Amino acid sequence: MAYMSQEGYDKLVAELQRLESIERPKASAAIAEARDKGDLSENAEYDAAKEAQAKLEAKIAEMKMTLAEAKIIDTSRLSADSVQIMSKVEMTNLANKARMTYTIVSESEANLREGKISISTPIAQGLLNHKVGDEVEVKIPRGTIKLRIEKISY
Repeated sequence: MAYMSQEGYDKLVAELQRLESIERPKASAAIAEARDKGDLSENAEYDAAKEAQAKLEAKIAEMKMTLAEAKIIDTSRLSADSVQIMSKVEMTNLANKARMTYTIVSESEANLREGKISISTPIAQGLLNHKVGDEVEVKIPRGTIKLRIEKISY
């Protein structure tokens, strides 16, 4: 089951519709165009078009599965007492005093440029169930960092 926000669900639905209505016909047209060029046994363009179509179909199937298993989280019913999925967490790195803000989201919604980290990342796992004021040590690939939770919101 994939927990996600309504916004994340809507984005995934829109992307799926785009793939099915725009990209799928493009892939079919590319195959037809390559097929028209003659002998299929030595037609690299045809093979590439078929491979691209297979990747597209796999992506569509994966997105449909994610949507079918999705559980939309109503953030109005969540408590800001402790860190959980959909929490927006402001924290301070105690080693260099740098402030960071991340929203903890599902795998499919993670986007570092938007400040959204997956719940499966080491930082999110280290923050889960902690409260404002807590200092947590998080093991990351480069070692261990110490963070203090300043604020939790939605």
